[in-house]
Amino acid sequence: MNYKITGYKPETLFHFFEEISAIPRGSANEKAISDYLVAFAKERNLWYHQDELHNVIIKKSASTGAEDKPAVMLQGHTDMVCEKLAGIDHDFTKDPIDLIVKDGVLTANGTTLGGDNGAAVALMLAILDDDNLSHPAIECVFTTQEEIGLNGAAALDKSLITARTMINLDSEEEGVATVSCAGGMRYTLSRPISRQETEGILLHLEAVGLLGGHSGTDINKERQNANLLVARMVNHLFHTTDARLVDFNGGTKDNAIPRECKATLIYADQKAADKAAEIAHKLADDFSKEICPFESDFKFTISMEAGKAKAITEEDGKNFITAICLAPNGIQSRNMKLDGFVVTSLNLGVAATEEASVRLVFAPRSSVASLMDALKEKLALLGETFGFTSDITGEYPGWSFAENSPIREVFIQSYQELFHDNLKIEAIHAGLECGLFSDALPGLDAIAVGPTIRGCHTPDEYLPLDSFERFYELLTDVLKRLA
Repeated sequence: MNYKITGYKPETLFHFFEEISAIPRGSANEKAISDYLVAFAKERNLWYHQDELHNVIIKKSASTGAEDKPAVMLQGHTDMVCEKLAGIDHDFTKDPIDLIVKDGVLTANGTTLGGDNGAAVALMLAILDDDNLSHPAIECVFTTQEEIGLNGAAALDKSLITARTMINLDSEEEGVATVSCAGGMRYTLSRPISRQETEGILLHLEAVGLLGGHSGTDINKERQNANLLVARMVNHLFHTTDARLVDFNGGTKDNAIPRECKATLIYADQKAADKAAEIAHKLADDFSKEICPFESDFKFTISMEAGKAKAITEEDGKNFITAICLAPNGIQSRNMKLDGFVVTSLNLGVAATEEASVRLVFAPRSSVASLMDALKEKLALLGETFGFTSDITGEYPGWSFAENSPIREVFIQSYQELFHDNLKIEAIHAGLECGLFSDALPGLDAIAVGPTIRGCHTPDEYLPLDSFERFYELLTDVLKRLA
């Protein structure tokens, strides 16, 4: 790949994105990228700290003349959501991301790109690497496991941070600054199941080709959830045929809207399976009519084969499928005074059967604590009704809007003078690490910004390189102003 960003030396922005893309860095698999960051700091004689969760802090002294200015924190996360298209041969634990540049746009070959939040990592490395920039003392904070609950930011020893100005680089819209976000968590429902060895005709059901998306930023787009769609099919077959559930697996991340899901049912004989397949085909046609005008790549496939399987008992299978069908999903409340801004939502990101258990994994979000409490109570009630146990992990606070924010004013002024346009200020429904840092560092003045990234958490993710370049210009101009 020979693309180089005009105006920058080759070893800067895009070079660093290429380097980190060669390092597998799915959530909870960040040791290699963490060690890379430590080696980077050592090579440049920069102060660094690495902890047991593989968070890394790298500090760079102020440029000449800015030694008396307050330090500023730059922050982003090293992990990425690992999603791929069906049929793509890619092992996220060992394979590099196969980058593609076409018409000035950066994508990956059938997988997520990792722009969320590799863009932040590359930006910080480029700034740390350039000794010609004007800036105050910089504290670059690289956190881990953000995509599975902001775990790295929660565990980080924040007493090592002296800065009280924070620039989070995990926003995904050029020309927009985020100043508030929702809190969230991972909510898991699980229950034991029993299985029985069964012989008959296996009916395979699979939904593919849905758009999916980020469970925070895309939840307002009413995109289809593959788990709910396949559960709807299975539930219908439970009520119209003598079906037993063998397996059901959809989604891989709680915070990614599921694009694919497949299930297997078993029938006693061919006649019963043929009847089920006929019913399934008719319902699949209804699905296509409902979905394809909005998600044109959607497909529902149905196939059969004779065989043996360990079928889930009738009671356990029906409890699992009914819980999915009745589970709250999507937008739960809006603020109509703020143009219908999403206040509370949740995403059923994972539905899975295992040998002796089943589980449902949700990503609830809310910027109002009482509404989050109500949502947790609703999920607990759903679990109690169908014999599930509840477990909450990765809970993180929201980030409240600050009436007075000096860093916000600097960004507004810089953006106006550089690009002759107004910087848009907004609150978002997605979760950011700013809330955790704001809680731990009294008086922290924070803002979240970044280049444009589209299709986050899906294999459609892409990053326009001109936006990447312009944002680097904005960020370095802000640092110059702070100096």
